[in-house]
Amino acid sequence: MRLLPCLLLTLCALAAAAPPARAADDAGAARTLRSGGNALQVRVEGVSDPERVALLQRWAAECGDAALTAFGRYPLRTAQVRIREIDSRDPSPVPWGQTRRDDGVAVLLFVRRDASLAQLRADWTAVHELSHLFHPYLGREGRWMAEGLASYYQNVLRARAGLLTQDQAWRALDAGFGRGRRLGAGAALEELGRGGTMRVYWAGAAYWLEADLALRRERGLDLDTLLSRYARCCLDASADDMDSGSPQAFATELDRLGGDGVFMRLYRRYARSREFPDLSAAYAALGLEADGGVLRYSTRADASGLRNAIMSPRKPDAAR
Repeated sequence: MRLLPCLLLTLCALAAAAPPARAADDAGAARTLRSGGNALQVRVEGVSDPERVALLQRWAAECGDAALTAFGRYPLRTAQVRIREIDSRDPSPVPWGQTRRDDGVAVLLFVRRDASLAQLRADWTAVHELSHLFHPYLGREGRWMAEGLASYYQNVLRARAGLLTQDQAWRALDAGFGRGRRLGAGAALEELGRGGTMRVYWAGAAYWLEADLALRRERGLDLDTLLSRYARCCLDASADDMDSGSPQAFATELDRLGGDGVFMRLYRRYARSREFPDLSAAYAALGLEADGGVLRYSTRADASGLRNAIMSPRKPDAAR
């Protein structure tokens, strides 16, 4: 979630082959994207210029297609994206985003009035917030898991959709890990408040990267598959229940659905950790070497295969 400068906003962590998303209403301020039997309604609020509405709708549909690369459909039967324009001193094209579970699940995106389509495409906020639809609301204790999942996927999904190159996505993850690491030691991850935002987001992203790697190397599965199974069995049942999820229950259910202990094993290590996690083993498996801000890639077949499996472009029509 984005923060407006000088103003602390409430952070809400949420959270058969399917054809690509289709727009039911191409004209006007609202349209509905459909995929895999699920729907994402996109509404542009308070904008009267039809050309501007069309530009914002186009951008939102591209971000929706990026989210589809996770498992080929939207995770909920129905959800909303609501776009509003604002004036802001924040130079970001999307100064604020938030995902809410009350009054219908909705991703709220506040966009600068002068943001161009190119600037919006380069921004991570919309894909980050859409990724919160992949998990239940996890409360304060599970904020690191929720924001970590969205931070991991904001780079992975954009690379798959062609909004980033693979190199840009790996560098963005590595830079995020660096920001989290620079905070140094502190409170346990599950206890961190707003002051530990960079460690919350990026230690959380490290958790999901390690889980994804463990699933691929030990189980012959991947994170997309386990989250897809979770969405089918559990998400709609809790979509409107703000108090239904706990981080331990979420990890336990993912293990039941095929993780075979991966998620709880990592949860026990991460939740009480007071320092940024050591990612040396993960980087070795991926063939990544960070040296003085420069990221180098091993040409080993197993390492490049892992990197490509995670980041390689894919069409949003391969449902898991």
